[in-house]
Amino acid sequence: MPYSHYDRLTALDTTFLDLESNGVHMHVGSVATFEPGPLATPEGGIDFAQILRLAEVGLNRAPRFRQKLGTTPISGHPVWIDDDRFNLTYHVRHTALPLPGDERRLKRLAARIMSQKLDRSKPMWELWFVEGLEGGRFAVISKVHHCLIDGLSGVELLAAFMGPNPSYRPVETDHSWRPRRVPSPLELLGGELRHRVSRPGQILAHTLRSLEDPAESIDSAVKTATGFVEGLGKALSPASETPLNVPIGPYRRFDWTRFDLDIVKEVKEKVGGTINDVVLACVSGAMRRFLQQQGTSLRDIDFRVFVPVSTRTDEQRGTLGNRVSMLVTPLPVDQHDRKQRMDRVIAETRKLKTSRQAKGTQVLEELSDWTSTTLLTGMSRMAAARRSYNMVVTNVPGPNFPVFLNGARMLESYPLVPLFENQALGTALLSYDGALHWGFNADWEAMPELHDFVADIEEEFEGLRKL
Repeated sequence: MPYSHYDRLTALDTTFLDLESNGVHMHVGSVATFEPGPLATPEGGIDFAQILRLAEVGLNRAPRFRQKLGTTPISGHPVWIDDDRFNLTYHVRHTALPLPGDERRLKRLAARIMSQKLDRSKPMWELWFVEGLEGGRFAVISKVHHCLIDGLSGVELLAAFMGPNPSYRPVETDHSWRPRRVPSPLELLGGELRHRVSRPGQILAHTLRSLEDPAESIDSAVKTATGFVEGLGKALSPASETPLNVPIGPYRRFDWTRFDLDIVKEVKEKVGGTINDVVLACVSGAMRRFLQQQGTSLRDIDFRVFVPVSTRTDEQRGTLGNRVSMLVTPLPVDQHDRKQRMDRVIAETRKLKTSRQAKGTQVLEELSDWTSTTLLTGMSRMAAARRSYNMVVTNVPGPNFPVFLNGARMLESYPLVPLFENQALGTALLSYDGALHWGFNADWEAMPELHDFVADIEEEFEGLRKL
């Protein structure tokens, strides 16, 4: 009998499953455009058979994408098991835009795809290859459940079957995938019990090692406790109410823009701070204009953004799952002067770097993983319901050089971050090949002015350039 295999989801990965509702879709995604290159066909389309062969090679490097969800008996904790009915053509899809294949139609198609939940009875990802773009280009719309990957591991997954030059081709192997046996309920129950029993032992071993340097251990404990209290305080105290923070539905708008990365760096050098500070300053100015247009009073407003920060170590590079900490920082949308807004953003992010929020989040995840994931899910839901932050802004570093899909050059890639409960707008950024790509995900009904907000982001950046 073939051996069984399964992987247990972490508390954070499980939370991304639990947070889903009718209006909340917990998948990340992106829209990338490509030159056709060797993938072009004489009829003007793309060679989809070649793409399927390439996807098969990529999956050999990422077996998680052939796995679906199972659950352990009694506790109901989710696990990854091999899908014995895996069908590549269900997940890798081929479609085309109606003429003239412009950017507006591509945005609408991406929004429609992102408005639909992933099927939990199958591996939770989709790749849509879209031909018919202007200039003979094609696009790839990716959609992957957040319990599977975070932003950084998504970039690394992309790198698994793309190369840094036109001649790169992934090495094909003779490997023939065969699903491993689904573990029996008794095997799953036994594994869950061993996990629960082993956690206290791991904590005890860590404590004993800490006693070798009591002073450092006490300092670490104080910082961890401080971080937990900071994080809890942010979750319990609501940010200001804004037109963004309303119940959302299932339908989405998706828009994007891009900045030259060298110019972003020039602005950073002129005004100080980091690239991320420039990003947050642009969001602050654009959000100030949006709130004013909506008739929102900016007097004493407390507008906060949730900034996920990767905690992925060198040893964890190339692995799937989520390795992020949850940080919350205020934005100075009440400040009318652009230079002073930038200065306040820099001051707040410096303060955030010295805070202990990240450490406190990590402790909560570890505690939830040992006891019950409902602890982390409950805290996350409470943070969203009590409006502990108004929107998400996440920035993921990508390769600063062109990459190629079987010789077809990727021109741009616009990321998508999911919307949480009562949050109608989320912003994600990816640096790639000398450009900073912005992706804006919004609720269809609550943000009909999304295109205007994107224009305000661009205007704010031009204003920073002129400082």
